[in-house]
Amino acid sequence: MPVTVRSGTPADAAALAELAATTFRDAFGADNSPEDLALHLAQSYGISQQTAELSDPAITTLLAFADGALAGYAQLRPGQAPGCVQSIHSIELWRFYVAREWHGRGLAQQLMTAVVAAARGRKAATLWLGVWEHNPRAQAFYKKSGFTDVGSQTFLVGTDAQTDRVMELSL
Repeated sequence: MPVTVRSGTPADAAALAELAATTFRDAFGADNSPEDLALHLAQSYGISQQTAELSDPAITTLLAFADGALAGYAQLRPGQAPGCVQSIHSIELWRFYVAREWHGRGLAQQLMTAVVAAARGRKAATLWLGVWEHNPRAQAFYKKSGFTDVGSQTFLVGTDAQTDRVMELSL
């Protein structure tokens, strides 16, 4: 399976919005109220939101294509890390999603390799992320990728405050 990873551009906004909403719904739809899920999707993954993110030079968006189709994406962003992340030179792996049909086929590892390279290219010493405490599959993937659990933070899905585990990787 040939996988290519490239930086996203504003021209990718519609495809990214569709993939982002689908992957979030697939991952968390069964565990959230329809109202909270709809609110989160509307606030986070519309075409205008994705256009703004893809146009923002502070946000790195990587798109993974398999068999010519958009199959996954990752976004890195600077900002204040939670207190459990000790490095002052850190960057957040804000979003990392792979379409369900590509799970277990090696695409996520290739996308993570590109993420680590992008974080190093931005001179980060630490890459950190939040992952839902009830998502053992993702936690296992991040541990396999070298991340360690260092604490927790709150993540809102709509109006529902949930707990994310905070994981970090020294670069």
